Amino acid sequence: MNIIAADIGGTNSRFAHFEVAGDGALRLIKTYWLKTKEVPSFGRLIAELIESNFSLQPNKADIAVIAVAGPVERGVYSSPPFIAWDIDISQAEKDFGFRRCLLINDFVAQAFACRSPVGRDAKQILSGTIAHDATVAVIGAGTGLGKAALVPDTAGGFMAVPSEGGHSNFPFVSRKEFDFQDFLIRETGDVYITGNTVVSGRGISLIHRFLTGENADPKEVIPMLLPDSRTLRWVARFYGRACRNHALETLSLGGLYIAGGVAGRTPELVTHEAFSTEFRSSPTMSKILEQIPVFLISNEESGLWGAALLGLQTLRKR
Repeated sequence: MNIIAADIGGTNSRFAHFEVAGDGALRLIKTYWLKTKEVPSFGRLIAELIESNFSLQPNKADIAVIAVAGPVERGVYSSPPFIAWDIDISQAEKDFGFRRCLLINDFVAQAFACRSPVGRDAKQILSGTIAHDATVAVIGAGTGLGKAALVPDTAGGFMAVPSEGGHSNFPFVSRKEFDFQDFLIRETGDVYITGNTVVSGRGISLIHRFLTGENADPKEVIPMLLPDSRTLRWVARFYGRACRNHALETLSLGGLYIAGGVAGRTPELVTHEAFSTEFRSSPTMSKILEQIPVFLISNEESGLWGAALLGLQTLRKR
C-alpha cells in the first residue's frame, strides 16, 4: 500500500510518499516541500506537486491524508486562518486525483505522530511516568499555536481530539505581564491576546521588542537567546504556561509532546529552567504535573508521519 501524507501550514506545505512494508511498518520514500504563500490555491499546490515528478502520483495512492493548520468542517472543508486559500476535498478524485482522501487538522496529525517512529525518538525534557492507557497531549508553536490530544480507542488504535485552543485568550499573571498585554493590544490592534500571538515565532519578536525596544524578526532574535537573556526567560515561561494548561485541560498522564518548528529549531525555549518551573507550578495540581513526562519532537516532518499513521490505521479498517 502507498500513502500520500501532506502537512499544509502557514509557512510550508510538506508532502510525503509512504509505503507500507511487508511487516506493516511505514517506510518513508520521499518528501517534497513548497512555500504555502507562493501558490494561489490548493489546486495549484497539488498541480505543482505533480509537476515536480513526485514519486507517487495522486491517482496511484491508496489513501491521501491532508493535514491543514485550521479547523475542518464536515470532514471535507477548511478555511485556514493563516492561509489565503481554502481546501475542499468533497470531490477529491475529480479535482485532485485522490481515490480516497482524508482532511484533518494539522495537530491531529501531530497527535498521531506521537505514536509513530518520530514520537518514539522524541527527546524527554521533563521526567515523569507514562500511563499507557491515558490521554496524550501534543502542543506546538510555529506560525501559530497548535494543540490536540490522543486517546486510545477500543480497537487497539487511537482517536485524536482536535483543538483550536491557540485562538483562546492567553493568561497573564503579574503587573509586568499586564503591561506586556497592553503593549500587545496596542501593537496588534487585537481586542484580546491569544496564544497564537504569544507562543509563536511572532511572539518571540514581540516579547523581545517589549523588553528591549529592538524591532527584529524571529530569525534575528533567536541567536540572541543566551542563557541569561530576559527574552529567553520570558518566552520559556510563557511556553511552559501554555504546556501546563494544556496538560491539565486534557489530564495527559500519557505524556505531553511538544512539536512545531519553533521549539524544534530552538530547544532552549523548552529546556530552560523557566519552562520547567512554570510547567510544574500549580497550587492544587503540582503532584499531577510532576507525574507527566514532557517530550520534544524535533523532526520538522513529524506531521507527515502522523498523517501517514492515521492513513495506515484507516486502511486497516476497510
